[in-house]
Amino acid sequence: MSWTDREKDVYEEILSWRESLTSIHGNDLSYVFAKWLELSFSALPEEFKKELFSKIDTSLFHMHSTLQGFQLTQDERERMMKTARVFDDTIQQLEDFQQLSIDQLNYLSLQQTGKHRLYSFVQGGIAGTGGTVAFLTDLIAMLLLNIRAIQMIATSYGRDIHTPYEMTLALKVFHAATLPKRFQRKAWDDLIQTADSKKLDYFFTENDELINEKWLEGPGIQLIKTFAIRSFQNKKISNIPVISVSIGAVSNYQLTRKITEFAEHFYQYRFLMDKKDD
Repeated sequence: MSWTDREKDVYEEILSWRESLTSIHGNDLSYVFAKWLELSFSALPEEFKKELFSKIDTSLFHMHSTLQGFQLTQDERERMMKTARVFDDTIQQLEDFQQLSIDQLNYLSLQQTGKHRLYSFVQGGIAGTGGTVAFLTDLIAMLLLNIRAIQMIATSYGRDIHTPYEMTLALKVFHAATLPKRFQRKAWDDLIQTADSKKLDYFFTENDELINEKWLEGPGIQLIKTFAIRSFQNKKISNIPVISVSIGAVSNYQLTRKITEFAEHFYQYRFLMDKKDD
């Protein structure tokens, strides 16, 4: 099936965004941190690193599976179905979303990205208050929140994240989207190659490696953020640590913005390729 003029425009936007990843370079601080992380991990035994990465991989799979079972996730899916029927009253199941236009699907997705960016902003602000519980749980909360954001974007484009293929592909999107930006161009190309070459009856396994030293740079930067929050938590205005709250809210928002933007482009690309192949 041929693309509409609008779909051609979206495809060009995706290509332009991909090209923009080429021009992204880390600053001196990020390179220093990356070099330190690389040297630190090079000193560790290979077996220890393999076990560490495997445990993080497994934890991400469990987080993904757990989030799928939440009633909140099921309710959100039902709300999407009702909204989609406003556009096309013949829609009966998730796969029927493919009947909608790319702008209608984008509308469904934007409802989700807007919510999750707001949640991320609020979570960062709470972490910025300096409360011990909020401080310690911020990283886990951000992992859960951003995995769920990708799940909801995938669902917005008619992908059933309960299937093994879609579940693992969503995790691969999460991995690529959370890499430092200078690595995202290659990660995007690898992800597209995976999506283009695999059939939907192919089952990934938990042995697929998602986590490596490059990925850990992202959580490391989040930890630096927490130290910055701690440094400014005593500088208060009207008894509110405004600076630390701002650091937490803005940094979390920017992270979720980066992740949801990446995921949005990926699922738009899949929609276009599937339509082109029909």
